[in-house]
Amino acid sequence: MNNELHPAFSHRKYIFRRKIFKLVGGAFHIFDEAGNLLLYSEQKGFRLREDMRVWADESKSQELLQIKTPQILDIGATYYVYDPLEQRKIGALRRKALKSIFRDEWSFLSSEDVELGKMTESSLLGALLSRWLNLVPQSYSVLDLEGREIAIIRQHFNPFVLKYTMDILFPEPSIDPRLLVSAGILLCAIERRQQ
Repeated sequence: MNNELHPAFSHRKYIFRRKIFKLVGGAFHIFDEAGNLLLYSEQKGFRLREDMRVWADESKSQELLQIKTPQILDIGATYYVYDPLEQRKIGALRRKALKSIFRDEWSFLSSEDVELGKMTESSLLGALLSRWLNLVPQSYSVLDLEGREIAIIRQHFNPFVLKYTMDILFPEPSIDPRLLVSAGILLCAIERRQQ
């Protein structure tokens, strides 16, 4: 097994931006804080089950991640993250359906489906307002099992372009950086659609 991560997963700050003009499915650019493209992702359209791919760039010559779910309804789905090069599951993100009615909550799972931490909306009031007013940006905290905050994800207010920024607070986070990046992509792809 190769323990070397692609350099795109070694950053501490990521900017996720949904591509505006995409007729079918979704497309997302992931930049570093200087505006350099780190990753490119597409969400397949007209699929009953989510299927997202992540490449090193828009040429799609080097696939780095696959994010898939076997479930059709995604309110409480588990999204499995795979390394296509090593042909193995890295881990998963599971949306907690009942808790997410008022305040979104996701669990990070290891490749053996053991909980590693969670991602939750930072403010209950902000969560409720974001459901009623799309003008209220969302903010998320990523916590490890001991309750330490290891990353912060903030949505930027922009009525035309969906954009999130992720700040990873530690050089070597306790959750695989590929799962953290997958969480940002899932927020761009799924969260606003469910409101």
